[in-house]
Amino acid sequence: MFSSALSEAVRLIFSGDPALWEIVGLSLLVSGSALLIAALVGIPAGAWLGLRRFRGQRWITASIYTGMGFPPVVVGLVVYLLLSRQGVLGGLDWLFTPPAMILAQVILALPLIVGVTMTAVRGVGSELRLQLRSLGATEWQMTRTILHEARFGVIVGLVAGFGAAISEVGAVMLVGGNIEGRTRVLTTAIVLETRRGNFDLALALGIILLGLAFLANVLAVRLQVEA
Repeated sequence: MFSSALSEAVRLIFSGDPALWEIVGLSLLVSGSALLIAALVGIPAGAWLGLRRFRGQRWITASIYTGMGFPPVVVGLVVYLLLSRQGVLGGLDWLFTPPAMILAQVILALPLIVGVTMTAVRGVGSELRLQLRSLGATEWQMTRTILHEARFGVIVGLVAGFGAAISEVGAVMLVGGNIEGRTRVLTTAIVLETRRGNFDLALALGIILLGLAFLANVLAVRLQVEA
């Protein structure tokens, strides 16, 4: 059974099935958008937290680390309530649309990017900071230099954020609704097709999902080598 499903899955992948690649395209759009937003917010926030010392920092750090393990279904529930008609953001009319899925994935990816970036920045030797200060570097120059030194950790944070976004199923199922042609992405389609007994299509989607995760890690390794 598995071998026949696998061979049919491979055939589906290379046949250019439009429904399958529509799901792949929407998955990349949603998760890519979520990663971009989370990176634009998370990297500066992580760098700022890693470079500063202030009262209450331990509580903020603990909150970020807690956020790195947010149960996705809880995130989906919170976003659902915010976007519902009676919710604070109900006027946006985002529920069961890609923007709602992007919002849920941003919430999941952001703590990972902030936390890993913060840890990487803190891992840069204090000698470099003292040297930069003695040379009269501005805050921006110092931050940019330290981020460059911590770039390997930042890249790991981005890969972790992308992995958390594209592999998520519970949250996007709640806020997206898994609507065919509108909000159906790789993970939700895998669940649906497995329940229907379409194991060949589910397996094809799973292979593509694993392939995307593998490519993201290959890109991360390449960037680390070239950096």
